Amino acid sequence: MARCIENNTIEIIPYECPPLQNITCTNGKKPVLVYDEYYCCQYYTCDCVCEGWGDPHYITFDGLYYSYQGNCTYVLMKEILPIHNLEIYIDNVFCDPTEDVSCPRSITVSYVSQVITLINHNLIGAAQLEALKNGESLNLPYSQQGVKIMNSGINLILEIPRLKVVVTFGITGFSVTLPFQYFGKNTQGHCGTCNNNQADDCMLPGGKLVESCAVMADYWPVEDLYQPNCPTPPALPTSAPEPPPTLAPCKPDSMCDLLKTSLFAECHPFVSPENFYRGCVFDSCHVSNPTVECTSLQTYAAACAQAGVCIYWRNHTTLCTGECPLGKVYKPCGPAEQPTCQDDPSGPTMNYTTEGCFCPDGMKLFNQESGICVEKCGCLDPEGIPREFNERFEYKCQDCICEESTKTVTCKPKVCPPPSATTDCSAPGFVLVNQTSPSDPCCSTYVCQCQPNTCPVTNMNCPIGYKPVVSVPDGKCCAEHTCEPKRVCVHRETEYQPGSSVPVIACQDCTCANQIDPKSGLLKIICVFQQCKEHCELGYGYVESDSDECCGKCVQKHCVVNINGTKHLLTVKTWSPSENKCEHYTCVKNGETLTASRSQTVCPPFQESNCQPETIQTAANGCCKICVEKEKGCKLMSMTTHITFNGCQSSQEVDMPYCEGSCNTYTMYSEAAAAMEHSCSCCKEINFSNRTVDLVCLNGDTVPYTYMYVEQCGCTKTDCTTARHHVRRKRSFTLL
Repeated sequence: MARCIENNTIEIIPYECPPLQNITCTNGKKPVLVYDEYYCCQYYTCDCVCEGWGDPHYITFDGLYYSYQGNCTYVLMKEILPIHNLEIYIDNVFCDPTEDVSCPRSITVSYVSQVITLINHNLIGAAQLEALKNGESLNLPYSQQGVKIMNSGINLILEIPRLKVVVTFGITGFSVTLPFQYFGKNTQGHCGTCNNNQADDCMLPGGKLVESCAVMADYWPVEDLYQPNCPTPPALPTSAPEPPPTLAPCKPDSMCDLLKTSLFAECHPFVSPENFYRGCVFDSCHVSNPTVECTSLQTYAAACAQAGVCIYWRNHTTLCTGECPLGKVYKPCGPAEQPTCQDDPSGPTMNYTTEGCFCPDGMKLFNQESGICVEKCGCLDPEGIPREFNERFEYKCQDCICEESTKTVTCKPKVCPPPSATTDCSAPGFVLVNQTSPSDPCCSTYVCQCQPNTCPVTNMNCPIGYKPVVSVPDGKCCAEHTCEPKRVCVHRETEYQPGSSVPVIACQDCTCANQIDPKSGLLKIICVFQQCKEHCELGYGYVESDSDECCGKCVQKHCVVNINGTKHLLTVKTWSPSENKCEHYTCVKNGETLTASRSQTVCPPFQESNCQPETIQTAANGCCKICVEKEKGCKLMSMTTHITFNGCQSSQEVDMPYCEGSCNTYTMYSEAAAAMEHSCSCCKEINFSNRTVDLVCLNGDTVPYTYMYVEQCGCTKTDCTTARHHVRRKRSFTLL
């Protein structure tokens, strides 16, 4: 050790370094060996690592764990004495729809004159990470003014090489690594004091200590563009007991237990999983999104990676899988600054391990800007495709080469052979044109090109039954017209569709068949002799035609009566069905038409009590019952019936009184005459009047008819006639 005395005299004093003493880092990290201020002796110190994840959970520089749900922008780390002009802020926002739990949205690093923000625009789902400098988006990787920023695909990594400061930020949270050599005992904020002593981590602005870091965190708000209205608590905090920690996950399918299984067992001796397990259990119970549990596992795995233990853990979960873009693979541990073809072996590199998307084994990035993985280093062509040294290729009609000497691509216009003009284009419609060669799009050639607008005009009319067809044969340009037969029959310049009747020959049925005539190509007309329908309906007879008609016709011969669905032929003038002799059907001829007329016999009132025993019988007409009555005096009887005359009939039954009964008629011996004396009297009308009713005829005419209406009956003398066989006749009435 040298000491300046006076008069430019330097005294050399032996300096004996104290013996190295092993220390224990309260944050669980491995002690590091550093030089003292004279760069002479070495001693052990504990570098400071502050971590935050989930909703969120903090581990201070000295390893103290706490959770804080503030919804504001806070001082994460700030120098007590501004030696290096470094400040780091964290912006927390509420991120769960059901509970007031917050998540880190961005982290801001203020270093000298630069203000850089690492932000995640999507807190629920796939991360959308971006780096901003003074509010402007940065193209990564970034390296200016002593600050480097890289993107691993999962995390953004910011490094200040001169101070050995590393800040990471991603969907899982953040980490801040500060060397004790530059920042020991000179930090304050949410991350604590960086002095290997947890007792003073919960320090308020001004140096006052409180028991709870969650209470302390309220007192470090800062004004921020995103959250300008973050109030400071008005009074000093009071000591309040923290709620007891949750000891087990609240969800049965929680991933938290993986932290204590054999999956992470290799890391347990180096980094304790307890704080990360506590944070995971808290998230399991208070955050509805189950993927937030991934943040605890990822943060612990990142801490293990910094301790030198790399753990492949994502493939043991279903919600925390790592996805990478095409051409890259996921690795849990890899260099934050990935190797490239343009690396300077003598230049500084970021000595930090992170998980992310890396080039496959045996490949490296062409450069940091392209993000393209290559097996061999060379050049990038204008489209960003890697090319090997001395590789020749074509680009936009230029012959290019990747020159090893300059490591750049040089291009020259492609030289094409002169086009040949010997092609014959004499066929109609073809024109000789100069166009791009089909074998080489960079060169031109003469070809015969079809231009239909140069074809001659042709018109074509087709005969009946044919349609014009326009087609361009193979190898030709102009259309050719032909007449194609339709699927129709043709007779006397008229088209007929398949299945339709064609009037060709009398007394023959001709049809357009679905058969093609091989000669004309049209459909055939097939004719057969007409089959006359000689079987006629009931009541009709077939009569041969005496004219030029092909067939006879069915002529009505008899009337037909339909009774209860059964047809009966009237072969006699009047007919009654066997089951109802009171009903009568008469066949009436009106011109050429025979019509069946129906009438009904109305029997007089009949009471068996007025009959003499064993005298009841059916009248000769088979309709009415008759008997010898006990009392058969002449009297007026009532009756209603239809009136029929010359084929005309009343539309309704009319009231038709009549006289019936016995009068004093006898034959007895007369002594005076000495012979049989006959006395006859008839039961007939005494008083009557004339009434008129309308009859409806078969042709629809209405005809008035007048009949006698009996008003009183009585017995009147009449001549006795010779006795004859008594036949009961159908009751009749007189029309006037």
